This record gives sequence, C-alpha cells and structure tokens, in this order.
Amino acid sequence: MTVEFADDVSYLTFLPISLIFVVICLVSLLKKKSKGVMAFDDGVFWNEHRLQRLKCSVKNYDWGKIGSDSEALSVAKTLSIQAHPCKELAKKLHIRDPLVYKDGNHKPEMALAVTKFEILCGFVSIEELQRILKGVPEISQLVGAAVVDQLLNITPEDGEDTVKTALKQLFTQIMSASEHVIAEVLSQLIPRLRKKDELTSEEKLVLRLEKEYPGDVGVLAAFLMNYVTLNPGEALCLGANELHAYVSGDCIECMATSDNVVRAGLTPKKRDVKTLCDMLTYKLGRPDILRGFNVEGTDGLTKRYRPPFEEFEVDHCDLPEGKSTKFPSMAGPSLFLVTEGTGIIKTAFSAEMVRVGDVLFAPANTKITIESSGRRLQLYRAGVNSKFL
Repeated sequence: MTVEFADDVSYLTFLPISLIFVVICLVSLLKKKSKGVMAFDDGVFWNEHRLQRLKCSVKNYDWGKIGSDSEALSVAKTLSIQAHPCKELAKKLHIRDPLVYKDGNHKPEMALAVTKFEILCGFVSIEELQRILKGVPEISQLVGAAVVDQLLNITPEDGEDTVKTALKQLFTQIMSASEHVIAEVLSQLIPRLRKKDELTSEEKLVLRLEKEYPGDVGVLAAFLMNYVTLNPGEALCLGANELHAYVSGDCIECMATSDNVVRAGLTPKKRDVKTLCDMLTYKLGRPDILRGFNVEGTDGLTKRYRPPFEEFEVDHCDLPEGKSTKFPSMAGPSLFLVTEGTGIIKTAFSAEMVRVGDVLFAPANTKITIESSGRRLQLYRAGVNSKFL
C-alpha cells in the first residue's frame, strides 16, 4: 500500500456543505465535468485535475478514481426495488449501454440507521414464502398454480439450487407481467386487504406502497422480500446482485463508487426487468444486522461498522457534553459528517469548530481529537475498510 498526497492538500479541510441530507462524494466527482464542485477553504476547487493529484492506493484502489461514496439519506417515499451489479456484470452492462450503466464498477453498500429505518432486502425464507403464497391467492392467479405449487411442495430435502430456481421463476413471472395484468391483480388484492380486520406488517406495507405507487408491480414483489426495521445504531450490508428497496427513515449510507443501478419496481425511472431477474443471487432468509463494535482507544464513545467490502467502513462517534475522544490515524483518507451538536476537531496542525451539517476531509495518517462543546456531539466517519489494509 502506498499513500501520497500533493503538497497543496491541507491537513483538515472543510467542505462547503451546509445541509445534512445531501450526497457527500469523496471521489466520484471525477465523473462531473464542471469547473469545481467542492472547495477547500483556500478556495481551490475539487476538480478532476486536483483529484488526480490526490493519490491514495489501497489494494489497487486509486482514491482519485475508484473509492467509496457516503451520504446522509432521508427517505420520505419508498425508493425503487433495485440491485447493483457485481464487477463482472457491471463491465458487460457498461459496454452494452454506457448511457445507462455509466461505469464498470460494483456498488456494495451499507445503510446505518439514524432513526428507525425501514427497508426491503433479499427474499424471505422458504417457510415464510410458503406461508405468503397460501395467504395471497392473487399471486397464484398471476403466475399460475403450477409455479406456486412447485414452491409449496418444496421440502427440507430439496437442495438450495432447486429452491432458488423455483423462486427465480416465480419472481421473474411477477416482474415480467404487463401493466394491465398487474393493475387487474391489484384491483382485487387491495380491496380485499382493506376489508380485513387484522393485517400483518407485510400487508400494511403493501397498502402503503400501493398508495405511493398505484398499479406498480413492486407492490406485489414486496410480499416476497424481507421487511426489516432497523433501530438507530443498527446497519445492514447489501452486496452485489442483492434485491433491496429503502422504504422510510434516515440513514448514513456508504457504498463503493458507482452509478450502476438496475431497477424493476416502485419507480418512474427506466426499468431493466430481464437484467434484474437474471442477475439476482436469490439468496433466501433474514439478513444479518450489524450493531458495530467499540473502537479501541475511544473509551466506548465510538462504534465501528465494518462490512465485508474492502472499499469502506463507517464510525459513529457519540460524545456527551464536555467529553473528548481520539480517532487513531488511518491509512486512507476519511470524511467526517457532523449530524448533531457543536464541538472542536483537532489535528497536530489545526483546530476547527464544527457544528451540525459540517463535512470535513482528513487525509491519511492523520490523528484526530474530537471534543464536544454542547449537550451532545454526534458525527460519522467514512473511510477505507481498515481490515483490508
């Protein structure tokens, strides 16, 4: 690993972003051809030339070209049912349709809940799927009894490939149905659910989704997906080719740098149903939830969320009034986002007052001390996954 910085990169740099709920991009700015989109406090812009001068290679990743993005995301309306391709597929899609799939990189991501955060991710277990298929006759009406019976008759003795093949057939037929057919099925499903005395959490969600996206096939697809509510401080990792949709709430999202999204439901945007149905892993079962671990030397005030992806990790620092803690130096650059309170961030060369909404860039190998000057200071750090350094 090598780390090298141009002489004009300062030790601690404010980025001029005053709102929390905006995208914070460390390196994906290369794809933007404007004269400058982020500025140092010395007035020099983060343009393509400047980013190319900032060299930090970690296991063949050049942070001037490929690294990670982080963002504070507030979801008021369900985002599309989607997946992000693996690197191999991303390269093929980029060659096939570069206007839609704009790069050849993968986009694993992690969502860390700031408030209660609802998400649809992956497919339910086979036992749960069988229960749903028995309770939602409209799905049988749509795809045919033979497809549903194949899944209902699966036993523990059947292999994983058999289960995934049957699930893929079911999901593909649902997602490939015409708008007219989906509208007809929903015209029977929604009134039936509204008449029920008691609704399951999944049925309540389906009614919400139908209000947001009337007539959309994604309303039906939601029955097949895990419906997860994260509490603040809990996180989910979403790997390549994994189906997901953010439903509601605020989160810190970190991902590998890519614009590749394959959508097929709950969206007015371009859909690529065949690609989505072909690319998915069809992994079944509840996802693992990350709750973070205490960062050594921070007195339990900072938790680290480390996904199985080499591009990034996220730290959450929660400082009570008058408390301080240290961030050890990292072998890669970091972004800091202040989400609550006021305080001071110090390095060996500078000290900066920070408040809610401030975003700072810290180069590699920078030791940082953080002090809270208000009732509470909360901030997040996104940087290279230290496990892979």
